[in-house]
Amino acid sequence: MNNFLNNMERKFGKYAIRNITVYIIGLYIFGYILQFAPFKVNITNYLTLDPYLILHGQVWRLVTWILIPPQALSIWIFFTLYLYYFMGTTMERTIGTFRYNVFIFGGIIFMILSAFLTYLVYYLITGGNEQLLAALMYTLSGVFSTYYIQEAVFLIFAICYPDIQLLLMFIIPIKVKYLGILYAGMLAFSAIYNGLIGRNYAIFFAVFFQFLNVFLFYLSLGRLSHLRPKEIKRRQEFNRGVKMRPQGVTRHKCAVCGRTEETNPELEFRFCSKCNGNYEYCQDHLFTHQHVK
Repeated sequence: MNNFLNNMERKFGKYAIRNITVYIIGLYIFGYILQFAPFKVNITNYLTLDPYLILHGQVWRLVTWILIPPQALSIWIFFTLYLYYFMGTTMERTIGTFRYNVFIFGGIIFMILSAFLTYLVYYLITGGNEQLLAALMYTLSGVFSTYYIQEAVFLIFAICYPDIQLLLMFIIPIKVKYLGILYAGMLAFSAIYNGLIGRNYAIFFAVFFQFLNVFLFYLSLGRLSHLRPKEIKRRQEFNRGVKMRPQGVTRHKCAVCGRTEETNPELEFRFCSKCNGNYEYCQDHLFTHQHVK
């Protein structure tokens, strides 16, 4: 996975969009303007990711759904966009512009795929009933937005920076890794309870494919490389080739009390620079022993 991305970056890295988070936020702002523009009709209804209408000729919806903001306009949206800007720009600096582009566009492609899989499932359930399909896809098109892509960005941020603290409700400091676990649990619960049990397959596919995008990102970090068969075999061969340490021999031993790292693992051991020879002492005798001359 990592080698594949490296090869792709060498070939297509020059086409990556720098500061892509800024452009996405700009699209959201334009989407809010469209929502509140004095048109006779709600123009955003013509922008949604609706597979039924796309298959009936409205192909622009494959792109225009990105304009629709993931949340309703409120005072909280400014904090949300700022947090999204902070996480997005941080991740771009961390993993590089090309790889962050791959993650974002991967999330977009996965969202389009989830929309069409949802359409296929309901097509089979309804027996291809045109009127029912049109009504269902119109109702569910709001699920296919950048909301879940934003949540995926938050999850990869939590993976890369687990110990950064955020102020929950602007008061309670909490590490990002705990918020990441909480959000991942909430998304998984929604996918199972609302998606599978509640038969809202739009939610299930939307969450599932964004989780898949996060998992592929995790693989690209090499965190699971130790589970590869080649890596396991390499470790086994290394362990067989390394001579075992003789029994009773320790790495550290105090020259005064004789304690070692095995008998007292809580101790620290240091060599004394004033003693004539390689004499090592535990933390209790390092400054109180008689120097060897």
